[in-house]
Amino acid sequence: MLLTPFFSLSRCPIFTRVANFCRRVLKRDEEAPEEVEAESPGQMTVIPRESHNISRKDISENALKVLYRLNKAGFEAYLVGGGVRDLLLGSKPKDFDITTNATPEQMRKLFRNCRLVGRRFRLAHVMFGPEVIEVATFRGHHHEESEEDRNSSQRGQNGMLLRDNIFGSIEDDAQRRDLTINSLYYSVADFTVRDYVGGLHDLHEGIIRMIGDPETRYREDPVRMLRVVRFAAKLQMRIAAETAEPIPRLATLLNDIPPARMFEESLKLLQAGYGYRTYQMMREYQLFQPLFPMLTRGFTAESDSLMERMLAQVLKNTDTRLQNDMRVNPAFLFAAMFWYPQLESAERIAQESGLTYYDAFALSMNETLDEACRALAIPKRITTLIRDIWQLQLRMSRRHGKRAWKLMEHPKFRAAYDLMALRADVENNPELQKLTHWWGEFQAAAPVQQKTMMTTLGDDPAPRRKPRRPRRRPTGPRTNSPQ
Repeated sequence: MLLTPFFSLSRCPIFTRVANFCRRVLKRDEEAPEEVEAESPGQMTVIPRESHNISRKDISENALKVLYRLNKAGFEAYLVGGGVRDLLLGSKPKDFDITTNATPEQMRKLFRNCRLVGRRFRLAHVMFGPEVIEVATFRGHHHEESEEDRNSSQRGQNGMLLRDNIFGSIEDDAQRRDLTINSLYYSVADFTVRDYVGGLHDLHEGIIRMIGDPETRYREDPVRMLRVVRFAAKLQMRIAAETAEPIPRLATLLNDIPPARMFEESLKLLQAGYGYRTYQMMREYQLFQPLFPMLTRGFTAESDSLMERMLAQVLKNTDTRLQNDMRVNPAFLFAAMFWYPQLESAERIAQESGLTYYDAFALSMNETLDEACRALAIPKRITTLIRDIWQLQLRMSRRHGKRAWKLMEHPKFRAAYDLMALRADVENNPELQKLTHWWGEFQAAAPVQQKTMMTTLGDDPAPRRKPRRPRRRPTGPRTNSPQ
């Protein structure tokens, strides 16, 4: 058995559940050791049905269909990864992944609703309407001895896996997974949970641990460093010392990851309900810079700049919305995160070029988003919304005539108002706070009240526009132009 004696925990209800579950396993091991089968002492533990809390009623019906069909066809098949981990913790899994000894081509023959995806990691997606069950073939170790292995596996000069389609056994697959807590297997054939790498022990102790040599695994796929931090923040666990040590040294390897993949990872990190904790850990392990180099340049020792205060507040607000099942938009998140670098750029361009502030603001939007997209391939549909939110910040103070009503008709008005409210809070600016309060009342008021508010607005003069600088005329003798 890999499980060690457990101590009483009071820090979190989910860990209490896991502790009780593991105590039952230990008790069963003491009373009837023949019930817990250890095929390889010190390596693998099989937990029988009555000793764990996973129930088929908590598993997706479509995932069960895939598991049953694979078993019926003579293949091994297991629920694996985060689904098993979350079920053991008593929480609802976000998705259900399956691993099997069936190859992707065999999967396609077995399931008509299956499509194969990925070149680097060949996967089978079994489609059930909006739900997709991802099925991976057991991964094997890389030997690169035969021509077939060289065609299925490829590494870059820095050790990164460019292709990984070497298949193996379930024991190989367990060693090839990234974290011990994600290497737990549930079988519908006998309803057991299999643990090959001590994942149950780490789950109970609240430890995020990389399987194998951490530095080698990070070099194979640098995104694993982000996963370590993400799961530590999500599950409120601590990172094992040997797993954490190489991360700051190897953080620059993330610069080799395609920007499109980095964009997807950024959403998982910051828009999953625990973005603020993740942000703090990313700064601690120097992982924020590869994703947001522009923002990192503005960090201060006290973490108290306007930009840093904005980052903290928008991430806390995003977490609150997600915890209350409210919608969030990545365009708003990025608009808030990059607002102060964009503003600083606009002021610099206006001073250096002599352009009007509005023109300098437009140029700075292009400059800021272009630099952001070099690290994260933010889709155009999102950058377009970011521009709308930023441009509306310049229009919010112009409320006279029919402008206020027209502004409220803009599709991104609400997002622009929310950003203005954030700015007022972060800057503690009385004028901005007054403007935010006025817009808040105006949105909630009935049409008659809105008309009264517009009438009394005349007593509060609109902010004066910055005078346009006259263009310099070229010096030299004046000549009469021909008529």
